[in-house]
Formats: sequence, structure tokens, C-alpha cells
Amino acid sequence: MLAEIITIGDEILIGQIVDTNSVFIAKELNKIGISVYQITSVQDDRVHILEALKMAGKHVDIVICTGGLGPTKDDITKHTFCEFFDDNLVENKEVLQHVEYLFIKYIKTSKISDVNRQQALVPSRAIALKNEFGTAPGMWMVNENAVYISLPGVPFEMKGLIRNEVVPRIVKEFKRPHILHKTLVTYGGGESAIAAKIADWEENLPSFIKLAYLPSLGKVRLRLSAKGTDKELLEKTIAIESQKLYPLIGDLIYGIEDEETLEETLGKLLTQKKRTIATAESCTGGKIAQQLTAVPGASAYFKGSVISYATQTKIEVLKVPEDLIKKHSVVSEEVALAMARNVQSLLKTDFAIATTGNAGPAKGESDADVGTVCIGIATPNGSFAQQFMMGNHRDRIIQKAVHKAFELVQKEILKI
Repeated sequence: MLAEIITIGDEILIGQIVDTNSVFIAKELNKIGISVYQITSVQDDRVHILEALKMAGKHVDIVICTGGLGPTKDDITKHTFCEFFDDNLVENKEVLQHVEYLFIKYIKTSKISDVNRQQALVPSRAIALKNEFGTAPGMWMVNENAVYISLPGVPFEMKGLIRNEVVPRIVKEFKRPHILHKTLVTYGGGESAIAAKIADWEENLPSFIKLAYLPSLGKVRLRLSAKGTDKELLEKTIAIESQKLYPLIGDLIYGIEDEETLEETLGKLLTQKKRTIATAESCTGGKIAQQLTAVPGASAYFKGSVISYATQTKIEVLKVPEDLIKKHSVVSEEVALAMARNVQSLLKTDFAIATTGNAGPAKGESDADVGTVCIGIATPNGSFAQQFMMGNHRDRIIQKAVHKAFELVQKEILKI
């Protein structure tokens, strides 16, 4: 089955807001075996909406629209739906009762304005979908081409309707294939290098399994997708094929997406081995600590961080010798190594990560080129530091440094 998502609103097209609704809807549809054929964004314009509805019905079984269902004059979706289906608006008593209930509960009044009363108007042939979190109902309408579903654009209202109304109704009314995904996350290898290592394996994949390479900052995700009617066969085959990757690139695989992040993997390893970790961060500005502490239970193994952004802080707090900085510069393997060792000693941990670099746009206190990052790792069995060139975009430099630091320290934890 195929679906199209249509987002309605000028605010999306002028970049005032980011369309997160389509991402959520696409994921939820995928879970129940529906592939998204196309995502379209249109203006708050009657003609544009009508054309989008007409075109979508030619290609897909389900059309889901978000936006334009508020009480103000620029919210024209209901009227446009009526025109598209040659229908008219009527007051829905259940919707009106729900609007009155919301006003009594949250605004402490039984009196609702004429504008809000209009929220109870829906096309006469529509099935009204109850919006637990707002006054605008969803709408479910059918013609000879497709099912058309209209939802409010407010994200938390839309999510409630998708989960509580739309998905259960689709599951009940349509027979769908199964779509399964398994995504392995790799660090430390480029897309082309990985592709070369697994070329024979990829060539021999079953026809119902597809592989996609998803490169990003410092990592490449390998997504296996299987589609068919036999769910047990899909699960078994995708598990077998993903296991075949470990002898080929096992040294690069650091986790399975949607099961756990790399920082969650690190946390699990540290917990299992009863080890602790700390960070001393300069160019990453606390990003490593932030990602580590985003994991519930991190207090069991993460002891703290020194964000030594200024050179003087490295000297006064981390006790990095001033002559070492003068000799090698603040962005150097020697300084990164000293930072890692000293924060390990200061916070009495088993492992420590340190970063110092030049994320740009200016060179700052070092002559190192923009993109230069030095990462120090301290372990119970020794310590080391390495220098990397992370490109020339500030945000990318920082995130790539975080990923590389996680990659390096995980290898050391696994040795214990």
C-alpha cells in the first residue's frame, strides 16, 4: 500500500517552522506496512490544496493532510475538503460536546465563542476523528480513488490522532504487507570502503531485502529493509543477513539503531565492567558529557567533566603544564594527552576522554588549521592521543569529534 503526506501551511514554505509532522507520520505508517510514495507541502491556498488532493489520489491508497484546521480565517482545509468531495459542512454533536468539555476543563467556562463553535463543523460525509488534545477533529473521507485523512497541524494533537484514531482504523480496514528495518551503525570507515568490504554479501542478498547506505558525521548507517507478507520469514532472514556482516566489518559496527545509541552502548559496557569515565573538553564544549548524561542511569559510571574552553582553565584546573602548551600549542596531541590523564586523576575514574581543537571560524590561540582536533584517551592500562582533521564546518567538526571520541574509548573499554 502507498500513502502520500500533504502538509498545508505557508509557514512551512517560508521556512518559519520545520515540518516534523511528515517525519512522524511516515515512521508510523512504515510500522504498519504502508510505504510513503511522496511528501508534498502546499500553501494555504484553495487551488493549490485542491490540485494536491487530486494528484495524490492518482497514485496512492491513503492521503494524509496536516494543517489548516484551526478556527481562524486562514484555516481553509475543511472548506476545501467539502469542495473536493462536493459536500457541505454540518455541526457534529459529539465534536461540539468535546469542545465544550475542553472549555469547561481548561478555561473554566461553559461559554464558547462562535469561532470555536465552528470547530464542530465537519463535512457531512466525513467520519470525525476525536482529537483528545484539541478542538479541531480529524476527518476521514473516502472516494473511489483513496482514503483522505485530514489532521490538525499542531504536532502533539496530530500525534495523538495518528496513534489513537488513524493507525487503528487503517489496521482494521486494510490488509497490508510487513515492512521491517534493521540499521547497523558503523564508525571509523567511509561509505566506499565499507561498500568494497561487503560487496559480495550485498550482491547475494535475497530479492526482498534492500540495503541502503546512510552516511553522516563520522558514521555510516547500513539499513536493511525487508518487505513481504510472511513476517516470520522477514524477521528470520534479516537477522541472518545482518549477522553475516560481523565477520566482514565487525570492527566498525558499534550498535543497532533504534535499539541503542553509541552512548547507550558505552554506558552498558561501563556498567557491566563496573568502570567509570570522565571528560575534559575544550573544542567540544561539553557535548560529549551532554550525550553521555542523556542516558538514564549515567550517574553510575559518569563522574563529571571539566569544560576547559580557555587555555588558562587547562593550566589552572587541569594542571596542564604551561611550558607544554607553549612548546606544542594548545591544540596538540601532547596537550590532549595531559588533559585526559589529569582529569582521570582529578575525578578518580578508570577512563577519560579529552578534546582540544580548532572548530573555527578563526584559528584562536593556536596556529592549527580549522578542523584540527586532538583527542586524548586515558585508560587503566595507559593513555594515548591522536590528531584528526574534521573538515571546515564548525558544527560538523564538533559532532565528528564526539563520534570519534566515542569510537576510540569504546575500543579501549572492550579490551578490559
